[in-house]
Amino acid sequence: MNKRAAAAGAAVLAMALSVTACGGDSGGSGDKNTIKLVAADYGDKKSNASKIYWDAVAKDFEKQHKDIKVDVQVINWNDIDKQVKTMIQSGNVPDLVQTGGYADKVADDLLYKADDVLSPKTQKNLIPSFAKAGEVDGTQYGIPWVSSSRVLFYNKKVFKKAGIKNPPKTWDELADAAKKIKSSKAADTPYALPLGPEEAQGEMMMWELGNGGGYTDNSGKYTINSKKNVETFKWLQSNLVKPGLTYSNPGTTDRKTAFADFAAGKAGMLNGHPSLVQMAKQGKVDYGVTAIPGKDAPLKSTLGVADWMMAFKDGGKQKQIKTFLDFVYSKKMLKFDEMYNFPPVTQDALKTMQSNGKHEDLKPFFDELANAKFYPLGDPAWDVVSAEIKKSGGKAAKEDPEKVLGDLQKKAEEAAANK
Repeated sequence: MNKRAAAAGAAVLAMALSVTACGGDSGGSGDKNTIKLVAADYGDKKSNASKIYWDAVAKDFEKQHKDIKVDVQVINWNDIDKQVKTMIQSGNVPDLVQTGGYADKVADDLLYKADDVLSPKTQKNLIPSFAKAGEVDGTQYGIPWVSSSRVLFYNKKVFKKAGIKNPPKTWDELADAAKKIKSSKAADTPYALPLGPEEAQGEMMMWELGNGGGYTDNSGKYTINSKKNVETFKWLQSNLVKPGLTYSNPGTTDRKTAFADFAAGKAGMLNGHPSLVQMAKQGKVDYGVTAIPGKDAPLKSTLGVADWMMAFKDGGKQKQIKTFLDFVYSKKMLKFDEMYNFPPVTQDALKTMQSNGKHEDLKPFFDELANAKFYPLGDPAWDVVSAEIKKSGGKAAKEDPEKVLGDLQKKAEEAAANK
């Protein structure tokens, strides 16, 4: 038994005994035919859209399956992981959780395999690259819920003023375009490079992929301080940071700042995801998108990000969970994707969104889904490693990359050894 499982098991046992002594129950609802679902809130407090969506799903499901009830709890993103952890420790384990990560739950042996709670038809309907990203040691536990990919956004008006005819395809072309933007004073920030703690791990990985690098090798071993990754950050320093073609201190600049700058017409280029589409429209920015430039050619595989559904074994409700998930993934995914303008994780929803003419703005993101590359999501240590990258990874754009990435590599190895 690993250290994490032993500690978690002891905590759960102690709390469960306490709860039982008081007449409570463990494993979510005591009613075998009631599924407890805990889901993340993707909307603001005013709209309450996620809660409205899930309540409607539960109502429609219960109409068709009168012997199964669904108890829905929607929690905001800032609190959901903490609250779910408390639920598990207190023995009040949900049956289903929809949130951002699953690997730590697999390490604690809490989850059903996807095979156990999805029909073959539902599994086949998942976009393969995202289904595979839900695997741990070759077995799928994480069930993708929503997806996202990354492309390069550029301001057409800025490009025209700077005399740039075509969007960049390589790093050198990007640097050349940034120089033209600066010299023509077409934008305050030629390239917006956000390596602050909000999502440093994302921007870093996109640049590393452009040089054949990344966080791990094919065996899953961490390679944060690889020669290619160090080379990537030396290039960023020499070609963007030191010449003043991006923020003066990228390591303290968050993605939200970069996105806001682009939406206000203050930035010429940046890597972005689908939410920037609406922001740019609201800011009346005439934008274009293209594949993210790599060292020698555009990325063939861009960064992919997904949120996850996971099914817990504790309540013993495998049959009920499977019935509910097959219903949701076959009939309700399209509505959620369209409500939030998310690229889908199911092939039927993707086909519909590609063909109905309402989602032309998302087409470049759709095109990137099949070959997306992911963080090492199946590694229970990734949450710890990701937090360290967010905290100090951005320093590699101004300080010695070998030292910054070397320190991160040591922390990653320590976290992996203790998982």
